[in-house]
Amino acid sequence: MGVIKLKRAYTDLSNEQGYRVLVDRLWPRGIKKETLALDLWEKELAPTNALRHEFNHIPEKYEWFKKEYRQELKNNPALPAFIKQVQSWLETADVILIYGAKDEVHNQAVVLKECLEEMFEK
Repeated sequence: MGVIKLKRAYTDLSNEQGYRVLVDRLWPRGIKKETLALDLWEKELAPTNALRHEFNHIPEKYEWFKKEYRQELKNNPALPAFIKQVQSWLETADVILIYGAKDEVHNQAVVLKECLEEMFEK
């Protein structure tokens, strides 16, 4: 059984084994597509542009952002198919959620990972 991991797009991913999913709405600046070697780009699950801009990666707004993003995920029609895909992958390998944010603690990938893990615990 695999686990869900988080990795920043700007770190060395060459030794990371598992299915790679970019969870940003925008492609990370300066990164070549081959570098990430993605299995999936789930931009539909990323926060909406309005939410992204309002949050603006300000740590003090993180709790508010987390609540709002969880609500977006709950209402996102792309989420059920993604959950099934991740569950399937986790049977044989790790799943790596890749993001571009500089802040490794306050970002949407952290929230998405928490949500997925909560769903899989049920």
